Amino acid sequence: MSFNNYKTKPRMKYIPKISAIILAAFAALTLFMTFSIFFDLFGIREMEGNYVLFVVIANFICSLCYFVAAYGFWNHKKWTTQILILAVAVLFIALVSFLIYANSGGLHEPKTTGALIFRLAFTSLFAIVSYKYYNRFSKSN
Repeated sequence: MSFNNYKTKPRMKYIPKISAIILAAFAALTLFMTFSIFFDLFGIREMEGNYVLFVVIANFICSLCYFVAAYGFWNHKKWTTQILILAVAVLFIALVSFLIYANSGGLHEPKTTGALIFRLAFTSLFAIVSYKYYNRFSKSN
């Protein structure tokens, strides 16, 4: 079934557009927060407390992946799933590394664990949506 043939499930055609909008908004927020920490904009660095630099870098990388994935969703690109899997891998590595860092006595904020788990779940959800959507409705792309 092609993307232009939605006769069996008309509501399915909205999934990529809604996903693109949500991912783009989340990407913009993530990019703003990482830049604010990198460049100490609006005093956010101080508000974040003991931030962990490699987690901030991982979030920056993921923000770029989210923008690319949003473009992929908006334009019905099958490679969107691969971009989101890359973001999941980056976040998983960051989470494992962070847990090792925290258990070794590294300075950190307790909220970082929850934030990484949330981001990992959020990204995994969109990776699953992309995978299911494009494997079900696409034969090429």
